[in-house]
Amino acid sequence: MISYLRNIFATIALGCGVTGLGAITLLLLGAEKYLPDLLILSTVFTIIIIVCIVIFVKGLSKTPQNSFWYSFVSIGIKLLLEMILAVFWFVVAKKSNIEIVFMFFILYLPFTLFLILTILKTLNKKSL
Repeated sequence: MISYLRNIFATIALGCGVTGLGAITLLLLGAEKYLPDLLILSTVFTIIIIVCIVIFVKGLSKTPQNSFWYSFVSIGIKLLLEMILAVFWFVVAKKSNIEIVFMFFILYLPFTLFLILTILKTLNKKSL
């Protein structure tokens, strides 16, 4: 339970840190008009990662066969939700200028790496 909460708080801290660093970078570059986009994207990425961590941790208490499927579903849901976010962001909201596309993928990278490293660290302690 403690490692579960630690992962959730670490995800929230990552979201706040990435948002803070992104805001400082945007202010230094004079691109303040992209601050709302940064806040929206980092919040949505944080929520997606929290959902994936909850599903993954829930599967750790199951049998090894079911635990594998929970891990698989966790990664699959992450992929699906981020694809839906990308389609909504670029097609529906028409946020397709190069700065926003670049910001989207710059934000995608740390959140994806964080989830993968969290899962690998957990699996090193407890195998499926």
